[in-house]
Amino acid sequence: MARRRIGQEEFRFPAEEGRRGSALDEASALLDWSGIDRLLAPIYAAEKGERAWPPLALFKALLLAVWYDLSDVKLAEAVDDRASFRRFCGFAATEATPERTAFVRFRRELVKRGLDRVLFDAVGDQLAARGVVVRTGTLIDATVIASASVSDPEAQ
Repeated sequence: MARRRIGQEEFRFPAEEGRRGSALDEASALLDWSGIDRLLAPIYAAEKGERAWPPLALFKALLLAVWYDLSDVKLAEAVDDRASFRRFCGFAATEATPERTAFVRFRRELVKRGLDRVLFDAVGDQLAARGVVVRTGTLIDATVIASASVSDPEAQ
């Protein structure tokens, strides 16, 4: 079964004077993805069904899930919605992205092959060698909640 081809030559916003890339752009540039891609190469799609997503793109998405503490559902939404996540994984602005079950199946395959720890450790080792620490966190919804502390001095 063939794999999908994703991405395009360049998916970036117009450069602004002095504008830096996102933290994900910087993290991606620090990593040598070729060794990770070689370890992922034996993972193929099922014999039937749609074309497979590139394993490296799926692995990069799983990194995002760990770094941002995302469920598979939230990961699928974020990869589809966030430009920085799309760039990090290699998806172009207008193309489809994997739905949650693709991440479930891919993670299961990594565990079955014993690659899950190997790959995550390889990324961690590369970042540590460059003196970079990734702190996990969560994405915050853009929900505005009024705080009582604004109008109540005792609540401050």
